[in-house]
Parts: sequence; C-alpha cells; structure tokens
Amino acid sequence: MATPNRTFRFGPVAVANAAGNLLNGTVTSLAGTTGVTLTQPVIYVKHIRAVNKTGAAATVSLFVGLTGGSAAGTEVAFNAKSIPANDSVDVYFGGSGMRMDVADFLTGVASAAATITVEGEAEVGFS
Repeated sequence: MATPNRTFRFGPVAVANAAGNLLNGTVTSLAGTTGVTLTQPVIYVKHIRAVNKTGAAATVSLFVGLTGGSAAGTEVAFNAKSIPANDSVDVYFGGSGMRMDVADFLTGVASAAATITVEGEAEVGFS
C-alpha cells in the first residue's frame, strides 16, 4: 500500500532583497535500513502567503529554479507584486499543487530587506 503524502507548513521566512532560498526538499542522507532504497521527496505547494510587515508598500517576486536563483522566466508568484503596508496577498495552486522536485528551489526577492515574510502549506511525498 502506498504511503499518502503528508501535509506541512513552511515558514514564516523572511524574503531578502537579493535572491535567497525559501523552500527545497533535498534530503542529505538517503541511507536506510538493509534492503530499503530510499528516494528523494517531491513537494506539492498548495498555498503561499506573502506578508508586508512594514508601514510602507513593498514588492516581492517568487521563483522556482536553482539555488539562490531569480532568473527571468522562472517567476511563479507575485511577480514584482506591490503589497500595501501591513497587508498580505495569497496565491493558491490548483489541482495537485505546484510540483517541486529535489533540484527545485523556491526562491524570492523583496524590494527591501526585512519587509516581506512568506509562509505556506504543502504536501511532501515520494515519486
């Protein structure tokens, strides 16, 4: 019988004003018991909330790609989205959610350091 995915919450984590990693599913050791071959997990992001915790508007962009990356064309949410002071915005990924394999990193950039935090819900499983 297959093991179902497990739901978890990630964050809150601050978004820097230079590309930084926010979420990745890499497991550093796959050593298991004798006779068991473990695999890297897959993450399905269901929801992300970005919160502006300051008294002035700020922008945020989220990307999926390589570690610490913010390459044009890899935006997945809040592409330079302006969030009003002391407010938040949400994005929901339909269906199974946004799939993130082990090589994928959710990264982000804010218009200024210490302005935006993100948190969300996801499922983790094995493919």
